[in-house]
Amino acid sequence: MIKLPRRQFLHLAIGAAALPVVSRMASAQAYPSRPITIIVPSGAGGPSDVVARVMVEGMRGSLGQPLIIENVPGAAGTLGIGRVARAKPDGYTLAFSGSFTTHVVHGAIRTLPYDVVNDFEPIALVADGPQLMSSRKTMPASDLKGLIGWLKQNPDKASLGQTGPGSPAHVTGILFQKQTGTRFQFVSYRSAGQAMQDMIAGHIDLMFTAPTIALAPLQAGRIKSYAVTAGNRLAMAPDIPTVDEAGLPGFYASPWNALWAPKGTPHDAIARLNAAVVDALADTTVRKRLADLGLQIVPREQQTPEALGAFQKAEIEKWWPILKAAGIKVQ
Repeated sequence: MIKLPRRQFLHLAIGAAALPVVSRMASAQAYPSRPITIIVPSGAGGPSDVVARVMVEGMRGSLGQPLIIENVPGAAGTLGIGRVARAKPDGYTLAFSGSFTTHVVHGAIRTLPYDVVNDFEPIALVADGPQLMSSRKTMPASDLKGLIGWLKQNPDKASLGQTGPGSPAHVTGILFQKQTGTRFQFVSYRSAGQAMQDMIAGHIDLMFTAPTIALAPLQAGRIKSYAVTAGNRLAMAPDIPTVDEAGLPGFYASPWNALWAPKGTPHDAIARLNAAVVDALADTTVRKRLADLGLQIVPREQQTPEALGAFQKAEIEKWWPILKAAGIKVQ
């Protein structure tokens, strides 16, 4: 048996006791130490998927690890979001989605196996995507005030195309009816592109839709557009007035994108991920690509986890009473 001097023994004992602490510190500092999976709860090529891929390219450099997008469509996004809610809260499984639907609307109209607020950690609000209110080319009204007047004079005669109960266009249409005292019919389509084709053909009258869908037929003179559902004009369509300018002040309805982690994800991991989002949103290439998609990047002070949490709660306070009053329920 080897005998060690007392002082050397104490040094070794203290060092051994410190090893778990050092190991834990190294582990915490090492995040991320392996690839990160980002769940997009819709199919490849959809609006959220396109934005997620732009962001992933901008975030890789900051994190130093591969970011793998996994598309998990189904049940209007609840399959993918539910998978993230149940994932291990270690920072390696995240959700990126059009969070207006998944983290606000669904909480009011669906019975979910998770809580849209309490089962997630906010990471960052990325951008919002104002919609264009458009109509068939032969609609008599030439501006938004005229359109509202025509709808009031012709209750329930007009139709608005949308992609199903709880879709952005559907809930925006409900808000529009509430604020203007108008009534019209909702027609469901499998995609906004199909609805646009029917509006071009004159089969439906109205749409709230993304600029990327509306601008090409608008520029070709095949439809009309009355306003942007936001307080700022779009860089890609500067001639279209805001709802404030067009006569319906405060009528803001913009689907927005955000990044979330499972509840209980370590604060250090959230901070690293948030910093990567902030870096990406400061990159001129990322900013241009998002602007080309008709998206507006939120100001720097609104890119924090705390700001996303507060924004989600404000959106819930705004939309849930409207949706519940409308009686929308999807099983």
